[in-house]
Amino acid sequence: MPKDSAGHLIPGRVSPRLSVPSGIPRPEYVGKPNPAKNTQGDLYTPDEVALIREAGRIAAQAIELVGRHAVPGVTTDELDRIGHEFLVAHVAYPSTLGYRGYPKSLCSSINEVICHGIPDDTVLEEGDIVNIDITAFKNGYHGDSNQTFVVGEAKQEVVDLVERTREALNRGIKAVAPGRQVNVIGRAIEAYAKRFGYGVVRDFTGHGVGRSFHSGLIIPHYDSAPLYDDVMEPGMVFTIEPMLTLGGIAWDMWDDDWTVTTRDKSLTAQFEHTLVVTERGAEVLTLP
Repeated sequence: MPKDSAGHLIPGRVSPRLSVPSGIPRPEYVGKPNPAKNTQGDLYTPDEVALIREAGRIAAQAIELVGRHAVPGVTTDELDRIGHEFLVAHVAYPSTLGYRGYPKSLCSSINEVICHGIPDDTVLEEGDIVNIDITAFKNGYHGDSNQTFVVGEAKQEVVDLVERTREALNRGIKAVAPGRQVNVIGRAIEAYAKRFGYGVVRDFTGHGVGRSFHSGLIIPHYDSAPLYDDVMEPGMVFTIEPMLTLGGIAWDMWDDDWTVTTRDKSLTAQFEHTLVVTERGAEVLTLP
């Protein structure tokens, strides 16, 4: 994703996908056009949660490592290599690699890219922000997380957007409790984001995760009541991953069928955790 004369991102050159050692188990969808449908629901035993936590820890550690390398002059392709090598060194498969044909081991979404940016020869510049989304697959389970990093020094409104998006995720997590409908999560996020006039992206949501990369359970980040009325139960696992913008929430998708940008080219940030519903609230499973 190089930039045009107006400073907006355009598609860059995507290098060949990286290889994964044959001894690392693949998710069932690798080599197929679509994943198998989830038929086992979103509830997990404590032993299964422990395995998701292990995968989530690896993903979180990979994101931290990649984030330390997100500095001016580095390409997103190089960040992909760093994340990929960390995952395979920990005997984990990069869940995005080969998912519905996705060609890379992480998503790198810069500035106006809402989500699903494909690493390429774009060079990070001072003042950019970049979201790094990594999911690790290990022992048959996925752990999914992302963080937005500021590249060098950025304008205060950009720094504020990033930190407030992180806080929006925290607000969503605090809303989790057994017996509540999942739509309370988005209500908490949108109420916070609207205090600052931010756009809250609606069409890309949190999701059930664990045995499947995306189980079919939808976790909206806006006040969607009375829709999305699934009731949270102890043992339920899903992601919360709000995407906030400095402008509108209308979006466009590039011809690669992955990269999603704000239509008005406003900056956007995102943070994500995988969590499990507990008797008292939520436990985050994607901590380093």
